[in-house]
Amino acid sequence: MQCVLSDEQLMQLLRDDVPFGDLTTELLLNTDQPISMTYAARQTMTLCGVEEIARLFELRGANVDVCALSGQTVETGDVFLKVTGPTDTLFAVWKVAQILVEWASGVASATRKLVTAAGHVPVVCTRKQNPGTKILSVKAVKAGGAGIHRLGLSESILVFAEHRQFLNELSPEVLLQQLRRQSPEHLPVVEVHTVDDAKMWIDASAPVLQMDKFTVQQVAELAEYCQMHHKQTTLAVAGGVNLQNAPDYVRAGADLIVTSSPYHAQPMDVQVRFYAE
Repeated sequence: MQCVLSDEQLMQLLRDDVPFGDLTTELLLNTDQPISMTYAARQTMTLCGVEEIARLFELRGANVDVCALSGQTVETGDVFLKVTGPTDTLFAVWKVAQILVEWASGVASATRKLVTAAGHVPVVCTRKQNPGTKILSVKAVKAGGAGIHRLGLSESILVFAEHRQFLNELSPEVLLQQLRRQSPEHLPVVEVHTVDDAKMWIDASAPVLQMDKFTVQQVAELAEYCQMHHKQTTLAVAGGVNLQNAPDYVRAGADLIVTSSPYHAQPMDVQVRFYAE
């Protein structure tokens, strides 16, 4: 996968952490002395962020050898990045790079586990990323094998109950016809909160229903309802879906898993070692 952060964004991360140099390193070490370092996995993980940290080292004049790419699985002890350069450069970038790759790999690894648990049913992640992390979150989700539910409000149609409360004069059929007519290239998604509401939109042939916080039993009931009435509505489960219950929703008949749970994953553990040249 390619680096998704610009050089300016990467350098800003470094400026936040090392605004006026690395005082400890400057006081104790020969900062011009060339040294080397490695980044290795302390546990099995789906790697993400290695392209970004490699570029950050390059921007500070170091030489890098990328041994594994984002999206690949690395095992305990596997080295995924080797770096050689001046002492001050390696010590300055060290922790910023480690934190970035640990966090991004945590999101990617949690995503991969959820994708595996869901089996044949696709997993997509929402736009509820932690503020300021959107670009890397999207990369991490894709590295883990999931898709993106929606990048933002500009490129997709998701009709919430909050929209519908102002459209009471429109029947589901008329509302869907209006959306298809005005934006024929976009597939309308309707969020529902009750079984009766869901059945009403299924009867109207809504392309996709986003079922918010539905139980496994409710999903099974709606999957059977679609089958009995020969409806092709995609049943997307959202709200509270996680690694533990995703297989239950799949068995119940869900067609799509919508989740934000990977964004809250525990960071992975990365080992950094320094070596004298």
